[in-house]
Amino acid sequence: MKYVSMFDKIDLHLIRVLHTVLTERSVSRAALRLGMYQPAVSASLKRLRELAGDPLLVRSGASMVPTVAGLRMIEPAAEILRSAEMLFSDARAFDPATARQTFSLAASDYLDPLFLPQLVTQVKTTAPNCGIDIHPLSADADYRAHLAQGHYDVVIGNWPKPPQELHLGRLFGDEVVCLVASHHPAVRRGWDTEAWLAAEHIAPTPTHPGARGFVDEHLASQGLVRNITARCPHFGLIPAMVAGTLLVLTTGRQYAERYVGALPVKVLPCPVEFPRMMYYQLWHERTHASSAGRWLREQIKTVAASLRRAEPEAAAA
Repeated sequence: MKYVSMFDKIDLHLIRVLHTVLTERSVSRAALRLGMYQPAVSASLKRLRELAGDPLLVRSGASMVPTVAGLRMIEPAAEILRSAEMLFSDARAFDPATARQTFSLAASDYLDPLFLPQLVTQVKTTAPNCGIDIHPLSADADYRAHLAQGHYDVVIGNWPKPPQELHLGRLFGDEVVCLVASHHPAVRRGWDTEAWLAAEHIAPTPTHPGARGFVDEHLASQGLVRNITARCPHFGLIPAMVAGTLLVLTTGRQYAERYVGALPVKVLPCPVEFPRMMYYQLWHERTHASSAGRWLREQIKTVAASLRRAEPEAAAA
């Protein structure tokens, strides 16, 4: 009877407050995320502390940290919320006009720079009550585990060999080219493989020690190594770094062409022959049959297709 009585005191809203406060580690930030007034969140936290017999969140210097008991509650609370969200939403057709849920995806920032802005615009226009959380693909992100645990709905990026245990949707392929500053000597003189390998290259920071990206993986298969003298974890900043230096960025044409005109840069052919860079969306079996998941994947596919169509039009103009 004691546990029945405890269960009667807990509702889903209280679980949502619990999870948000513990993950945000701040009552004020939790209030903003929940769309509640801060005193209401504080009152809910007080109630949660009484139910748990634990402070759950305590001060540590200038910040707040979860207690041991609080940390243990984060994942069970998230699982309850995920289960509640899916309990009825996937039992009927997904209606983007009225749906209220948050989509979570991880994406590489070496996609077309217009891709994510257009995707967010499309999701928010079509499903105005839905949220969208975008996470980076980084050394700290085990995307397979995040997909399996429901933290991500979709992962978007390019892989020479995508993981076989995940579902896969092809988005587009792209030609490998080089982006250089307009004053780079190769713009006037051209270059051969030897000159290209010896040039100063800039590349994204590896996702983990020893990791090689698409370009260096292919070069290694040919017994070649390029001269990388700069690395940056923020791919979107690299074109501006290229514009003021003699650094060479080797990437997909669709990405590189977006910066021509906006920056003093030129796109040059790469003297080394590469296969096309293939971009995919990946998802786990747990969301494969989800009507909401199917809708999200269709939006991603539509945006990718619209950007591909825009390329010939831009070239013709």
